[in-house]
Amino acid sequence: MEREQKPGRRALLGAAALGAGAMALSGAGTATAAETRTAPGAVAGTSGRGHELPVPTVIGHRGASGYRPEHTFGSYQLALDMGADIIEQDLVPTKDGHLVCRHENDITATTDVSAHPEFADRKTTKTVDGTKLTGWFTEDFTLAELKTLRAKERIPGNRQRNTLYDGRWEVPTFEEVLQWADREGRRRGRRVWLYVETKHPTYFRKLGLGLEEPLAKLLRRYGRHKKDAALFLQSFEPSSIQRLRKLVDTPAVVLLSTIDSRPWDFVEANDPRTVADLVKPEGLKWIASYAQGIGPDLSVIIPRTSDGKLSTPTSVVKDAHAAGLILHPYTMRNENTFLPADFRRGSDPNAYGDAFGAFKAYFATGIDGIFSDNADTALLAAADFRK
Repeated sequence: MEREQKPGRRALLGAAALGAGAMALSGAGTATAAETRTAPGAVAGTSGRGHELPVPTVIGHRGASGYRPEHTFGSYQLALDMGADIIEQDLVPTKDGHLVCRHENDITATTDVSAHPEFADRKTTKTVDGTKLTGWFTEDFTLAELKTLRAKERIPGNRQRNTLYDGRWEVPTFEEVLQWADREGRRRGRRVWLYVETKHPTYFRKLGLGLEEPLAKLLRRYGRHKKDAALFLQSFEPSSIQRLRKLVDTPAVVLLSTIDSRPWDFVEANDPRTVADLVKPEGLKWIASYAQGIGPDLSVIIPRTSDGKLSTPTSVVKDAHAAGLILHPYTMRNENTFLPADFRRGSDPNAYGDAFGAFKAYFATGIDGIFSDNADTALLAAADFRK
């Protein structure tokens, strides 16, 4: 394992990376007791509007999805109340072009659509990014129709307690989230940060439901289109980020899946590069020409051995920082089934393991933040690296 950096140095390193990417991050607050550190010059041009994001940053993955059904206002509000530094949304379109917050356009597992006989004939089979899926899809529903559905827990086998909240919340639109964030910001006296992903952008563009233009329109409407906006854009397809860069100046992050995978827009364009190519110095330099960071799968930061334990960290953190990029890898969850084997405890796959031990291992690599389903756990772990 690489030598652990001193927490103070790590906070400065993250801020320096933001500065190198020509991006100021201002106006963020946190409900933790951890100290937020600011590197000289890192927030130039912010006119004293607040502190930068703390490093490591805790991103509420789909809200507080370890405790509430994902992408609901119940999940978003809980993550914010817990103190998450940023709240994440995934965006997919409706038939009539509205952007709604769902992890996937397939809403079979995340809504009660199967219990609505009036929509039985909407069940169909589609191929999305090379994967054949059978179910119900947002692009086959108008917003009015989608609003008749209610959200439910996506993985009830792992999170049975979350099913208590099935049916309490509807599917939110992204505009509703922007309005909520503005209200909460006024109430708290600080800006509420959002982390917004375009899902399957090539697939939707082929359907005439391009995501980037309506997203940019909403960002401009709510004043989140500038380089100091309290919002990150993200996508697994680099071309989506490049398209957004022509529309808004909002900070952007390229998401990267497992090391041997290829972004779907690369597959469509016959671009042979894999994630392994993109995390080499030349690939990171290319990403830095249009984005401010990367969001890799945690296995790209520390690979797992054949028996599921953590191996030796890669050089990706060092190389990305050298390119002026921040790193916000994904996703930490508390349950044994999602943890590296060396941090699992007991025989119940759905019981909590040694999440703090896993967080420590990842934070020690020098990452600038992390996506977590359990913001409260992540914040306690991050506090040890913010002092």
